[in-house]
Formats: sequence, C-alpha cells, structure tokens
Amino acid sequence: MSARERAVVAARAAVGARYRLQGREIEYGLDCVGLTALAMRAAGYKGPVPSGYALRGGLADDFLELIDTNALIRTDRPAAGDVLLFATGPGQFHLAVKSVGGFVHADAMLRRVVERPDPAPWPLVAAWALVDADAAEAMLAR
Repeated sequence: MSARERAVVAARAAVGARYRLQGREIEYGLDCVGLTALAMRAAGYKGPVPSGYALRGGLADDFLELIDTNALIRTDRPAAGDVLLFATGPGQFHLAVKSVGGFVHADAMLRRVVERPDPAPWPLVAAWALVDADAAEAMLAR
C-alpha cells in the first residue's frame, strides 16, 4: 500500500469521530489539523504538527509556512491522500485529506469527521503530496 493510500485509509477510519478543536485522537475528537496529522502519520510523516492556532483570523501565508516542509511538496493536481487547504471564509482556513472523488475533513458545523464528494464548497488555496519515504530512499540510492 502506498503512502497516499495509507493516508486515505486512516482518514476514512476517522469518519464519524466527533469534532474537537485542537483534537488529536479519534477517541476524544479531532479538528482539521488533527485529522490531517493522523492521516499523514499513517502515511509515514514524522514531522511536527502545528498547535496553538486560532480557529479564525489567520493568514494563508501562515498556514503555508507551517505546512511547507521537506516531507510535503506542493502539487497543482491533488490526488487521493494529499493534504488540501481551503479558504472557508475571510481569515478562515481549513485542512482536509483528498479521497477518491471527494475529501475527508473535520466538520465543525456537523461536529464530526465526514467524507464529502467533490466539488468542495470552498476555494482551494493549496495542496501538498506527502513524499513517500520508500520512494525517496529509492531515488537517493540510485
């Protein structure tokens, strides 16, 4: 199973979990950052996870800076398993995990993690693909 497939499986396993701001565990609740971190960790990501952020009043550049890492690369063509950043309102941003034909996200209005079909109701600001550790090591070995 590829890193992207593992990310989707983990995100879908969280569907139905309750929404909780700053939540990081399925049992206690997840927010969009917690859901994304859960999926990325299942895919092999070992880096830091943002904390101490506000629900509103942020700037896109702040989120972009937090997410741009060596383990994630920007993509203009998001595929299942990639991280999506949406602008849900003025100064409001939301992370999700792309699935086949939709995306998984922690929905604050519905108070739970859900999977929605495409198209998303918000503009996409950016998307990132997780660098598959096995593929990266194979490339370095050449």
